[in-house]
Amino acid sequence: MMRANLFITCLVDTFFPQVGESMVRVLERLGVDVRFPEEQTCCGQPAFNSGYRADAKAVAERFVSVFGEALSEGRDEESYVVCPSGSCTTMVKVFYEELFHNEPTMLDKLRRITDRTYEFSEFLVKVVGKTDVGARYDGVVTYHDSCHLLRELGVKDAPRELISSVKGLVFREMPLHDSCCGFGGTFSIKFPKVSVSMLDEKLDSITGTGADTVVSSDMGCLMNISGALGRRGIPVKVMHLAELLANTGKG
Repeated sequence: MMRANLFITCLVDTFFPQVGESMVRVLERLGVDVRFPEEQTCCGQPAFNSGYRADAKAVAERFVSVFGEALSEGRDEESYVVCPSGSCTTMVKVFYEELFHNEPTMLDKLRRITDRTYEFSEFLVKVVGKTDVGARYDGVVTYHDSCHLLRELGVKDAPRELISSVKGLVFREMPLHDSCCGFGGTFSIKFPKVSVSMLDEKLDSITGTGADTVVSSDMGCLMNISGALGRRGIPVKVMHLAELLANTGKG
Protein backbone atom coordinates (compact mmCIF):
# COMPACT_ATOMS: atom_id res chain seq x y z
CA MET A 1 0.00 0.00 0.00
CA MET A 2 1.18 3.51 -0.80
CA ARG A 3 1.98 5.60 2.28
CA ALA A 4 1.74 9.39 2.66
CA ASN A 5 3.59 10.93 5.57
CA LEU A 6 1.87 14.28 6.03
CA PHE A 7 4.01 17.38 6.44
CA ILE A 8 1.51 19.89 7.83
CA THR A 9 2.48 23.55 7.66
CA CYS A 10 2.40 26.03 10.54
CA LEU A 11 -0.53 27.98 9.08
CA VAL A 12 -2.57 24.83 8.54
CA ASP A 13 -1.72 23.39 11.95
CA THR A 14 -2.45 26.63 13.82
CA PHE A 15 -5.24 28.35 11.88
CA PHE A 16 -6.68 26.03 9.23
CA PRO A 17 -6.71 22.44 10.56
CA GLN A 18 -9.63 21.63 8.25
CA VAL A 19 -7.17 21.68 5.35
CA GLY A 20 -5.13 18.88 6.89
CA GLU A 21 -8.30 16.95 7.71
CA SER A 22 -9.45 17.36 4.10
CA MET A 23 -6.14 15.97 2.85
CA VAL A 24 -6.62 12.90 5.01
CA ARG A 25 -10.16 12.32 3.71
CA VAL A 26 -9.07 12.59 0.07
CA LEU A 27 -6.02 10.36 0.47
CA GLU A 28 -7.86 7.69 2.43
CA ARG A 29 -10.66 7.75 -0.16
CA LEU A 30 -8.00 6.83 -2.72
CA GLY A 31 -6.67 3.96 -0.60
CA VAL A 32 -3.51 5.70 0.61
CA ASP A 33 -2.15 4.83 4.06
CA VAL A 34 -1.88 8.21 5.84
CA ARG A 35 0.60 8.85 8.64
CA PHE A 36 1.41 11.98 10.64
CA PRO A 37 4.86 12.16 12.26
CA GLU A 38 4.03 14.03 15.45
CA GLU A 39 7.61 15.19 16.06
CA GLN A 40 7.55 17.50 13.02
CA THR A 41 7.86 21.28 13.34
CA CYS A 42 8.13 24.28 11.00
CA CYS A 43 10.04 23.99 7.72
CA GLY A 44 12.11 27.03 8.74
CA GLN A 45 11.08 29.30 5.90
CA PRO A 46 10.25 32.39 8.05
CA ALA A 47 13.73 32.30 9.60
CA PHE A 48 15.39 31.56 6.24
CA ASN A 49 13.66 34.45 4.45
CA SER A 50 14.50 36.83 7.29
CA GLY A 51 18.21 36.01 7.16
CA TYR A 52 18.42 33.76 10.21
CA ARG A 53 20.19 30.93 8.44
CA ALA A 54 21.50 29.20 11.58
CA ASP A 55 17.99 28.97 13.03
CA ALA A 56 16.58 27.78 9.70
CA LYS A 57 19.28 25.13 9.50
CA ALA A 58 18.45 23.77 12.95
CA VAL A 59 14.82 23.36 11.92
CA ALA A 60 15.85 21.78 8.61
CA GLU A 61 18.00 19.24 10.44
CA ARG A 62 14.97 18.26 12.50
CA PHE A 63 12.88 17.87 9.34
CA VAL A 64 15.51 15.57 7.82
CA SER A 65 15.65 13.50 10.99
CA VAL A 66 11.88 13.19 11.49
CA PHE A 67 10.90 12.49 7.90
CA GLY A 68 13.97 10.40 7.15
CA GLU A 69 12.86 8.08 9.95
CA ALA A 70 9.23 8.16 8.76
CA LEU A 71 10.21 7.14 5.23
CA SER A 72 12.42 4.33 6.48
CA GLU A 73 9.57 2.75 8.45
CA GLY A 74 7.73 1.60 5.34
CA ARG A 75 8.85 0.09 2.08
CA ASP A 76 10.92 2.97 0.76
CA GLU A 77 9.63 2.80 -2.81
CA GLU A 78 6.03 3.27 -1.62
CA SER A 79 6.49 5.89 1.09
CA TYR A 80 6.28 9.64 0.45
CA VAL A 81 6.15 13.03 2.19
CA VAL A 82 3.08 15.06 1.18
CA CYS A 83 2.50 18.73 1.99
CA PRO A 84 -0.51 21.06 1.43
CA SER A 85 1.72 23.99 0.46
CA GLY A 86 3.82 24.83 -2.58
CA SER A 87 5.72 27.32 -0.44
CA CYS A 88 6.80 24.91 2.30
CA THR A 89 7.45 22.13 -0.20
CA THR A 90 9.75 24.52 -2.07
CA MET A 91 11.62 25.32 1.12
CA VAL A 92 12.38 21.63 1.59
CA LYS A 93 13.03 20.64 -2.04
CA VAL A 94 14.87 23.76 -3.20
CA PHE A 95 16.24 25.95 -0.41
CA TYR A 96 17.39 23.31 2.06
CA GLU A 97 20.25 22.63 -0.38
CA GLU A 98 21.60 26.13 0.35
CA LEU A 99 21.71 25.37 4.06
CA PHE A 100 23.70 22.14 3.59
CA HIS A 101 25.69 23.04 0.45
CA ASN A 102 29.05 22.18 2.07
CA GLU A 103 27.91 19.05 3.95
CA PRO A 104 27.93 16.05 1.55
CA THR A 105 26.61 13.54 4.09
CA MET A 106 23.67 15.75 5.02
CA LEU A 107 22.96 16.53 1.37
CA ASP A 108 22.79 12.82 0.63
CA LYS A 109 20.27 12.29 3.44
CA LEU A 110 18.29 15.31 2.29
CA ARG A 111 18.08 14.23 -1.34
CA ARG A 112 16.77 10.80 -0.42
CA ILE A 113 13.89 12.64 1.27
CA THR A 114 13.30 15.41 -1.28
CA ASP A 115 13.09 12.85 -4.10
CA ARG A 116 9.97 11.56 -2.31
CA THR A 117 8.53 14.89 -1.19
CA TYR A 118 5.53 16.30 -3.06
CA GLU A 119 3.02 19.10 -2.85
CA PHE A 120 -0.50 17.68 -2.49
CA SER A 121 -1.83 18.25 -6.03
CA GLU A 122 1.32 16.95 -7.69
CA PHE A 123 1.25 13.88 -5.47
CA LEU A 124 -2.32 13.05 -6.45
CA VAL A 125 -1.73 13.44 -10.18
CA LYS A 126 1.88 12.32 -10.59
CA VAL A 127 2.25 9.61 -7.92
CA VAL A 128 -1.26 8.33 -7.18
CA GLY A 129 -2.25 8.85 -10.82
CA LYS A 130 -5.67 10.36 -10.12
CA THR A 131 -7.40 13.52 -11.31
CA ASP A 132 -10.96 12.48 -10.45
CA VAL A 133 -11.00 11.87 -6.70
CA GLY A 134 -14.76 11.54 -6.35
CA ALA A 135 -15.40 15.19 -5.45
CA ARG A 136 -18.48 17.27 -6.17
CA TYR A 137 -18.95 21.02 -5.83
CA ASP A 138 -21.80 23.06 -7.27
CA GLY A 139 -20.28 26.41 -8.04
CA VAL A 140 -18.09 28.53 -10.28
CA VAL A 141 -14.42 28.24 -9.33
CA THR A 142 -11.29 30.13 -10.31
CA TYR A 143 -7.71 29.22 -9.35
CA HIS A 144 -4.83 31.34 -8.04
CA ASP A 145 -1.30 30.07 -8.75
CA SER A 146 0.91 30.48 -5.71
CA CYS A 147 4.35 31.78 -6.63
CA HIS A 148 6.49 29.01 -5.16
CA LEU A 149 4.36 26.17 -6.49
CA LEU A 150 4.34 27.58 -10.01
CA ARG A 151 7.77 29.18 -10.33
CA GLU A 152 9.99 27.03 -8.14
CA LEU A 153 8.29 23.64 -8.49
CA GLY A 154 6.81 24.13 -11.96
CA VAL A 155 3.41 22.77 -10.91
CA LYS A 156 0.68 24.37 -13.02
CA ASP A 157 -1.47 21.67 -14.63
CA ALA A 158 -2.05 19.30 -11.70
CA PRO A 159 -4.33 21.62 -9.66
CA ARG A 160 -6.33 22.53 -12.76
CA GLU A 161 -6.76 18.89 -13.78
CA LEU A 162 -8.04 18.08 -10.30
CA ILE A 163 -10.40 21.06 -10.22
CA SER A 164 -11.75 20.37 -13.71
CA SER A 165 -12.56 16.78 -12.71
CA VAL A 166 -14.84 17.86 -9.84
CA LYS A 167 -18.46 17.08 -10.72
CA GLY A 168 -20.92 19.98 -10.84
CA LEU A 169 -18.12 22.55 -10.99
CA VAL A 170 -17.60 25.25 -13.60
CA PHE A 171 -13.95 26.36 -13.88
CA ARG A 172 -13.05 29.84 -15.10
CA GLU A 173 -9.43 30.88 -15.50
CA MET A 174 -8.80 34.35 -14.11
CA PRO A 175 -6.74 36.95 -15.94
CA LEU A 176 -3.27 37.31 -14.42
CA HIS A 177 -3.77 33.96 -12.67
CA ASP A 178 -0.01 33.65 -12.22
CA SER A 179 0.55 37.11 -10.71
CA CYS A 180 1.49 37.32 -7.02
CA CYS A 181 -1.24 38.13 -4.50
CA GLY A 182 1.18 40.39 -2.62
CA PHE A 183 1.56 38.26 0.51
CA GLY A 184 5.05 36.78 0.28
CA GLY A 185 5.29 36.30 4.04
CA THR A 186 7.49 39.10 5.39
CA PHE A 187 7.23 40.95 2.05
CA SER A 188 3.73 42.18 2.92
CA ILE A 189 5.07 43.56 6.21
CA LYS A 190 8.18 45.21 4.78
CA PHE A 191 6.47 46.64 1.70
CA PRO A 192 2.79 47.11 2.63
CA LYS A 193 1.91 49.65 -0.07
CA VAL A 194 3.35 47.49 -2.85
CA SER A 195 1.67 44.44 -1.35
CA VAL A 196 -1.75 46.11 -1.25
CA SER A 197 -1.39 47.27 -4.85
CA MET A 198 -0.64 43.71 -5.95
CA LEU A 199 -3.54 42.40 -3.90
CA ASP A 200 -5.93 44.91 -5.48
CA GLU A 201 -4.93 43.64 -8.91
CA LYS A 202 -5.50 40.05 -7.80
CA LEU A 203 -8.97 40.84 -6.43
CA ASP A 204 -9.91 42.46 -9.73
CA SER A 205 -8.79 39.29 -11.53
CA ILE A 206 -10.87 37.10 -9.23
CA THR A 207 -14.05 39.12 -9.33
CA GLY A 208 -13.74 39.61 -13.08
CA THR A 209 -14.40 35.91 -13.64
CA GLY A 210 -17.76 35.98 -11.89
CA ALA A 211 -16.61 33.02 -9.80
CA ASP A 212 -18.20 32.41 -6.41
CA THR A 213 -15.14 30.54 -5.12
CA VAL A 214 -11.38 31.06 -5.41
CA VAL A 215 -9.12 28.06 -4.81
CA SER A 216 -5.36 27.85 -4.28
CA SER A 217 -2.74 25.47 -2.93
CA ASP A 218 -1.21 27.75 -0.29
CA MET A 219 -2.95 29.04 2.81
CA GLY A 220 -0.67 32.08 2.98
CA CYS A 221 -2.09 33.34 -0.31
CA LEU A 222 -5.64 32.39 0.65
CA MET A 223 -5.37 34.08 4.04
CA ASN A 224 -4.24 37.28 2.35
CA ILE A 225 -6.96 37.12 -0.31
CA SER A 226 -9.67 36.15 2.17
CA GLY A 227 -8.88 39.06 4.46
CA ALA A 228 -9.17 41.56 1.62
CA LEU A 229 -12.40 40.03 0.29
CA GLY A 230 -13.93 40.14 3.76
CA ARG A 231 -12.90 43.75 4.44
CA ARG A 232 -14.46 44.85 1.16
CA GLY A 233 -17.62 42.83 1.53
CA ILE A 234 -17.01 40.80 -1.64
CA PRO A 235 -19.05 37.54 -1.43
CA VAL A 236 -16.45 35.14 -2.84
CA LYS A 237 -15.58 31.98 -0.90
CA VAL A 238 -11.94 31.07 -0.32
CA MET A 239 -10.97 27.41 -0.30
CA HIS A 240 -7.81 25.32 -0.25
CA LEU A 241 -7.65 22.72 -3.01
CA ALA A 242 -7.79 19.92 -0.44
CA GLU A 243 -11.07 21.29 0.96
CA LEU A 244 -12.57 21.39 -2.52
CA LEU A 245 -11.49 17.84 -3.29
CA ALA A 246 -12.76 16.52 0.05
CA ASN A 247 -16.25 17.79 -0.78
CA THR A 248 -18.51 15.02 -2.08
CA GLY A 249 -21.79 16.91 -2.01
CA LYS A 250 -23.14 14.56 0.67
CA GLY A 251 -24.26 15.71 4.06
